[in-house]
Amino acid sequence: MEREILVSVIMPAYRCEGTIGQAVDSVLAQDVPLELVVLNDQSPDGLDAVMARYEGDARVRYVRNSGNLGAAASRNRGVELARGRYVAFLDADDWWAEGKLQRQLTVMERTEAVLCSTGRELVTPDGQLTGRVIGVRERITYRSLLLHNCINCSSVLVRADVMREFPMGHEDSHEDYITWLGILKKYGQAVGIDEPLLKYRLSSGGKSGNKLKSAGMTYRAYRYAGFGALSAVGLFCAYAVNGVLKYARAYLGGRR
Repeated sequence: MEREILVSVIMPAYRCEGTIGQAVDSVLAQDVPLELVVLNDQSPDGLDAVMARYEGDARVRYVRNSGNLGAAASRNRGVELARGRYVAFLDADDWWAEGKLQRQLTVMERTEAVLCSTGRELVTPDGQLTGRVIGVRERITYRSLLLHNCINCSSVLVRADVMREFPMGHEDSHEDYITWLGILKKYGQAVGIDEPLLKYRLSSGGKSGNKLKSAGMTYRAYRYAGFGALSAVGLFCAYAVNGVLKYARAYLGGRR
């Protein structure tokens, strides 16, 4: 008899041998029927040796990309391979609190939302919890998302059919943000759980680590979302102000 799968967790993997074990273990500790699809994006490190520990676990599917696709295309490939009704994303250097997926499923079923995000606690590059939390609105509209992207990719649970409507692209911008905007523009709103169920590792090497580069990516995201140059500049200014406030509150110990 085929095993029931409710959630497919998609995890792109590249240069992550030192962190992916904690990420995988946090997925397998979730108390819902799931599968974990790990996509080795031509990682040059010892990723194969780490993933060999999970060969006997039927919940883990270890897939190798034929070339280096990047995070967005790897997530898209994972979504196409997914067998669950819902899809969740987790980067290989982040991890989840116990019960995260069940909490989200409960909220989504109660509200009939197509997407749910959670708050996150910032973690140092060496994996130490900081106690600094970035919250999330309990109701996220298209309009509010335009001014502030409170949806972190590693926290998302979304209906698989909806995710297939809005694959990620444009890796020269914030590709996940463009996808969330598209989903909310069509489906109206998402829901959030304002608790740090995601442990989010800070890194200067990520796409958002360079603030000037990230600013350009945000502007391009608005352009890819269909806004003219002037509108994109105005939205970016509002986004920048909200971004400063977000991190200021986190570092001062406050929330949202």
